[in-house]
Amino acid sequence: MTLKKILKPVFSVAVIIIILGLAGLFVFSGDNFDLLRSLFIEEHTNEELREKLADFGVKGYITIIVLSMLQVVISFLPAEPVQVLSGITFGFPVGLLLCTIGVLLGNTVIYILYRTFGNGIRHYFMTNLHIDFEKAARSKQVALVIFILYFLPAIPYGMICFFASSLGMRYPRYITITLLGAIPSVCIGVGLGQMAIASSYIVSIVVFGLILLLLAVVMIKKQAIFDKVNAYLARPPYSSKTTVQGYSRIILPVAYVCSRIVFFIKGVRVRYTSKVEGEIESPSIVLCNHGSFIDFAYAGSLIRKVRPHFIVARLYFYKRLVGNMLRRVGCFPKSMFAADIESAKNCLRVLKTGKVLAMMPEARLSTAGKFEDIQEGTFHFLKKSGVPVYTIKICGDYLASPKWGDGLRRGALVEAELDILFTKEEIEALSVEQIKEGVLKRLDYNEFEWLKEKPEIRYRKKTLAKGLENILPICPRCHSRYTLTSAGKDISCTECGHIGTLDDRYSFIDEKPFENPLAFYEWCEEQIKKEITESDNYSLSSPVTLCMRSAEGKTLLRTAGTGTCTLTREGLTYEGTLDKEDKTIHFAMSDIYRLLFGAGENFEIYVGSEIYYFKPEEKRSCVEWYIASKILKDSSL
Repeated sequence: MTLKKILKPVFSVAVIIIILGLAGLFVFSGDNFDLLRSLFIEEHTNEELREKLADFGVKGYITIIVLSMLQVVISFLPAEPVQVLSGITFGFPVGLLLCTIGVLLGNTVIYILYRTFGNGIRHYFMTNLHIDFEKAARSKQVALVIFILYFLPAIPYGMICFFASSLGMRYPRYITITLLGAIPSVCIGVGLGQMAIASSYIVSIVVFGLILLLLAVVMIKKQAIFDKVNAYLARPPYSSKTTVQGYSRIILPVAYVCSRIVFFIKGVRVRYTSKVEGEIESPSIVLCNHGSFIDFAYAGSLIRKVRPHFIVARLYFYKRLVGNMLRRVGCFPKSMFAADIESAKNCLRVLKTGKVLAMMPEARLSTAGKFEDIQEGTFHFLKKSGVPVYTIKICGDYLASPKWGDGLRRGALVEAELDILFTKEEIEALSVEQIKEGVLKRLDYNEFEWLKEKPEIRYRKKTLAKGLENILPICPRCHSRYTLTSAGKDISCTECGHIGTLDDRYSFIDEKPFENPLAFYEWCEEQIKKEITESDNYSLSSPVTLCMRSAEGKTLLRTAGTGTCTLTREGLTYEGTLDKEDKTIHFAMSDIYRLLFGAGENFEIYVGSEIYYFKPEEKRSCVEWYIASKILKDSSL
């Protein structure tokens, strides 16, 4: 054994002995002891107590601090009398500060004791704390458990501190958690003392009685509480995977009402039409086009009475709070454009249990206000399902809230129409190709052609063009990349100046580079397609930040690394770091259908239940990754 290892416990013990010795010396020196003894064994009015402790002067403050420290270190001493006394004597703010300082010192002493003696002093502190230490040490929620223990009045502070220090925390985290955990109960104790002065004795007696009753209940149910804490510690980590759950009878109606209120406030008119007599059959499938992020609100309103089960992008299930809410309204996750057996099983489960399955087969938002394509597997699934197929055709949703925009546009009109597409008998009789033809014909849309038939619509928003550069990667004049910017209703190029201005019907005026944003986007798409087809060695590359799902479910995503992404005819390659390790990850073109993208945010790809979410250095390039992946994929077929 080295000299350092010998001196460490000796030094720690010496420090603790000195601290406790000084505390004892202070308490028992001069007339301090007689004065303290009189506080606990003699009857005093509030004023008399104040006067006695006022005799201490600065010593009065030190007395409360020392007593608060001792009630932590000496576990069997209750904390409440000291806290109440502090509130009576010094009032709430000062009393809280003094008790908190004492608790901080006491928590520090216990941390030193554990670091010195380890589990050798476990029996002294842990006699009645029935918690599985091994599970606690592995749990990501142990801080929350510590906070809960502080709210149980039958558990001494010292016991909780020893439990926390035994988990191997570093001192800054340990003292932060234990101090924050203790403060609420200290507030209650000091507050009771303050209330004893400010309120009548009847109120004080009632409050103290309620606390005693709570204490009795906790003592009786103590083992059950510990069982629940251990079960919480043993809970498996959050997962985005899920089976279909039943509907909440409260959340769905509330969500429906809230959506109607929001549309009214934002000045968006919604016309719902059903060409189906009565309710739709169950089981059945409902297909819906997907021009806007809030299409679920439009579609859900039309078929809410049959409680449909929507397929939702798995990304939104990565966060525990959002994922649990979606589950409560019957939604389940899907890894878009990736093989997902879990989602396929959930689809079949919905139909086999006689429910309604709702899906948006485009599987991504429309980029520029026209229908996107559908994977072939969807039509085979419809054929195999053997159930009626309905459609909800939504028009005006993209123009009311485009993918690249900054919210709803006042004056917008949205039309949502429910109709039967195939009966069960027709599904059984039709070929896959005939089903495909029927679906595409019914769901096909072009928002700008629809708008021409509605001359009365005017979109009232000062920032109508804001974000438009995030779907337009090329300047139509100088052909430079990622130089377009937007402000208000104008779009300009940092290289060659003003490009165009949108009117209140999304048409370009003045210079009029194109008729509307859709025509502008299609021109950019053609330019990129021309570059790809004319080059055998085409590649698109960018520095990126890699984000992946958050394992604990606290956030949607976490930053996992940085590197470079390159897209070629062979596929997508990421070279960089992943959780601090150098990695090269290749996604073959055969495994890519489309690279999903967020306008001005990211491009992404799912692999199983995992997502690779790339944020390029130039955010305006995201749309080009999507366009290029679509062109490369289609040319490889």
